[in-house]
Amino acid sequence: MKPYTVAVRSLCEFSAKRGDLDLRFTPAPSALEGIEGHALVVGRRPASYQSEVSLSGEFEDLQVRGRADGFDPDRQRLEEIKTFKGRLESMPANHRALHWAQLKVYGALQCQALELESIELALVYFDVNRQTETVFTERATALDLQAFFKQQCEFFLGWARLETAHRATRDEALTRLSFPHGEFRAGQRSLAEAVYKGAVARRCLLAQAPTGIGKTIATLFPLLKAAPAQGLDKIVFLTAKTSGRGLALDTLETLQAHQPEARLRVLELVAKDKACEHPDKACHGESCPLAQGFYDRLPAARVAAIQLPSMDRQALQDCAREHQVCPYYLSQELARWADVIVGDYNYYFDQTALLHGMAQAYGWKLAVLVDEAHNLVERARKMYSAELDQQALNWLSKTAPAALKKPLDRVKKAWAQLAKAQTEPYQVHAEIPAPLLTALQQAVSSITEYWVEHPADNDEALQSFYFEALHFTRMAETFGPHALCDATLETAEPGAFSRNKKNLRLHLRNVVPASFLKERFETAQAITLFSATLQPTQFYLDLLGLPENTAWMDVASPFRAEQLQLRIAGHISTRYRDREASLQALVQVMAAQYRARPGNYLAFFSSYSYLEQALQALQRQHPELPTWAQSRRMSEGAQQAFLDRFSAESQGIAFAVLGGSFSEGVDLPGARLIGAFIATLGLPQVNEVNEQFRQRLDDLLGQGYDYTYVFPGLQKVVQAAGRVIRTVDDEGVIHLMDDRYLSPQVQQLLPNWWGLQNQ
Repeated sequence: MKPYTVAVRSLCEFSAKRGDLDLRFTPAPSALEGIEGHALVVGRRPASYQSEVSLSGEFEDLQVRGRADGFDPDRQRLEEIKTFKGRLESMPANHRALHWAQLKVYGALQCQALELESIELALVYFDVNRQTETVFTERATALDLQAFFKQQCEFFLGWARLETAHRATRDEALTRLSFPHGEFRAGQRSLAEAVYKGAVARRCLLAQAPTGIGKTIATLFPLLKAAPAQGLDKIVFLTAKTSGRGLALDTLETLQAHQPEARLRVLELVAKDKACEHPDKACHGESCPLAQGFYDRLPAARVAAIQLPSMDRQALQDCAREHQVCPYYLSQELARWADVIVGDYNYYFDQTALLHGMAQAYGWKLAVLVDEAHNLVERARKMYSAELDQQALNWLSKTAPAALKKPLDRVKKAWAQLAKAQTEPYQVHAEIPAPLLTALQQAVSSITEYWVEHPADNDEALQSFYFEALHFTRMAETFGPHALCDATLETAEPGAFSRNKKNLRLHLRNVVPASFLKERFETAQAITLFSATLQPTQFYLDLLGLPENTAWMDVASPFRAEQLQLRIAGHISTRYRDREASLQALVQVMAAQYRARPGNYLAFFSSYSYLEQALQALQRQHPELPTWAQSRRMSEGAQQAFLDRFSAESQGIAFAVLGGSFSEGVDLPGARLIGAFIATLGLPQVNEVNEQFRQRLDDLLGQGYDYTYVFPGLQKVVQAAGRVIRTVDDEGVIHLMDDRYLSPQVQQLLPNWWGLQNQ
């Protein structure tokens, strides 16, 4: 058997973690603080001190590697350095046990490397706030350390052999994997070939491919084929919406059925609030029964989970219940051992993204697929933006612990001064207001210290403010031309504690997320972003920070212009000022089309208000016509009920908001949907915030109006229209209802296969 290589950290996390899952708030150093703390400790050591000592050793089929933090050859002392904040005595016992386990394994490897009979082990805890060291030492013999090393390896060895056998079987089967549908659809082969070549060349690919050709299987299949030869550890499929996640899981199930010998471990990651079994309980053993003894029951749950046909949400919940462990944290553990992971964008692109952090910590070779990638610009902006609400602080100050009154009062005072100085409802700041930022930073430090002393305090309002303020201050550290600082003064809600009954919201809005995403693209061995709407290319290169050598492809459509009747209602204006006047003409177009060809249609509008006006007008004038409509804040069940009304036998017009849940990721082939009415150009609303975006993008990139309004708007239109033609056999009609669709500048951003140039 080929030796299985494992890092010391991974070995000990697997073998030495015991006891409860304990996620009570404990202040933790940032990554930068950790690096600086290590450097300070090393800088205090003598010139002979060796840092970052590479060590390795073998035990049967295991090869164990790692880097010890430091070794003092004069004292024959091996050190493991851990940075922390707060009180050291509040650190959970199982955390310290893990630290000692790592140090002992390093000690065994160092004794072996230097042929030492004994060694001094030093666990060095460095307080990043006080910059002081607390050192625990232990003298250990090489024999004792070797016995400990053997014990850890024996515990892991069975799993390692299971992993090695799984990977060998998987890779051999994947080399024989064939396309499950016999023949590729037109366009699928060229997309699959480009994804495969991107994996081999280890580069980024930006692929525009028409809606309906089967992009999901055309991207997953080639990566699975490439995985063995390219040594890929994992394939990560990222989606913007739940519907995309379901499609990816269904596709992987199809591939699994076609090549069952591969026994792929497919994991679905879902948000904590959707996975949690006890949302009313805190995440620690004294509160939640699934956290109590979590690490003691984890090994059996882990073994059971990897034997499941698919580790999707429901299957993991059932497995977790059987073994009485938390399903959410079970899924995070299984991310280490899965072959394919399906989850939301935030698991890789967010500031504290789980998968990106693991990839860096464990040196994974990742291939990443970004589904419906046109969504990534707006999603990334939200990830790297922050907001604070004066009213929330005012409410908190009334209930906050006495120890926090002064720091919170300083924030209130700075905030009140800022609100008093604001003369307009909306105001932009060239810099983040320094007095408020300083007060926030001090408050964050004070709350951190308070929780060190009172770890059992679970005040939700305090926690909410703390994490919002912490995120705000961290985003403030990166503030620059890529971001916008603005304040909105609004009337406070009734009963709000505020002298002038005004509420100030302060925003740090990310305009260009490129600088934050750049590292994410560099971490992946290969990454493909794909969508039906990725034009113009430069828009994405500029805003997402894609590598300079990113490849671009535009997949030819398998659809023919003859399949689609495209009609432009040039006599209608859906501009905001014209909406009320447009209703009669809109209703006439919709009713005439329905009478000419009864069936299922989707009608898209720019807002709920416009949707409701048009729906009421249609119902008044044509009450016999079946209708149903999207509503605000629909639950997942309500969304599914909306879609279930589209059947091969049903008829009617469904009203939806452009850019909402039903504009993309919805597959209604054949008679389930035969047409769409798009009563908008999709342009974002002209308001003060968007105008600031336009100005900033003009300054940075020179295309402010197009980047803020035109390109995002037309992307939504193309996505919505793409619901109509899903297969090469479909036929349908699209009504573009606005006179601006007659503009050549607009038409050049619409798909070529629509045949507009021939009209």
